[in-house]
Amino acid sequence: MKVAVVGAGVMGSATAWALRERGAEVVVYEQFDDIDHDRGSSHGRTRIFRLAYPQEEWVRLAEEALDGWGDLGVDVLSLHGLVELAPNAELTSADALERCGAEFSFDVPDSRVRVPEGWAALWQPAAGVVHADRARHAFLAGVDVQTGVRIASPDEVDADVVVLTVGAWIQNFFPNVPVRVTRETVAFFAYDGPPLPSVVELNVNRGHAMYALHDPDHGLKVGAHFHGHETDPDMIEGPDEQLVARIAQWSAERFVGLDATPVDAQSCIYTSTTDESFVLERRGRVVVGSPCSGHGFKFAPAIGRRLAALALG
Repeated sequence: MKVAVVGAGVMGSATAWALRERGAEVVVYEQFDDIDHDRGSSHGRTRIFRLAYPQEEWVRLAEEALDGWGDLGVDVLSLHGLVELAPNAELTSADALERCGAEFSFDVPDSRVRVPEGWAALWQPAAGVVHADRARHAFLAGVDVQTGVRIASPDEVDADVVVLTVGAWIQNFFPNVPVRVTRETVAFFAYDGPPLPSVVELNVNRGHAMYALHDPDHGLKVGAHFHGHETDPDMIEGPDEQLVARIAQWSAERFVGLDATPVDAQSCIYTSTTDESFVLERRGRVVVGSPCSGHGFKFAPAIGRRLAALALG
């Protein structure tokens, strides 16, 4: 079967990998001239990988993805562990992790993360970072990728099935896909010591508000989750300086001995549903994969295999 994948972000790349795994003939079309462009949601050096989620279904999907990253055949994970911070222990991921049999403890072995007074801190060792650019290139190894080709309609594509993994541009194809596009901000800080664990801070609604992770160039990458404004993905915008200042303040409060002077800042796009779930569905000869909601990268091998099954099923 001949399958076209439109969009070479992480989900399109993972889908191409999964399709080739199942013997399909695959072509990937990317609208920008370079698959390492910074206009979408998949660029950059690292993303958080974690099993820790307050909801059991996300823990199980992350466990499936962990196996998938191992199947990729390229080492793209650095598991430095994760510290989950929450206003109290009941708001942490402990219950879901325990139900799934995943390892965790409330004894955090890394004193470089400062826990706010009265808060709970959960340690989850099977966590850290995915090396994002390395992972995307590994998924696309041996795949026919055509860059600088902007597809306006699936009808333009000569294929049995078309998979749309176009991120923020999905409503150009299907306006009724229920997503919101926002421009988010991350900042980078110089840190020369051993890699810091990833950190996710949960709010009173058990959603993650702030996050931090190892960056191989600068040392630390920190972001404010869902703090950005709605945007048009075709607009080029830089980071929000007010958010950079807020991120720097949080970083100074959470990391012992960190010089919280940003050395760089970037923006990225979130394409999100209201409950941060994923849109994975088939519409005739078209498969829609609009899954990230600001936290999808870690799940890419599992999502790629689901989209491949929808395409070939």
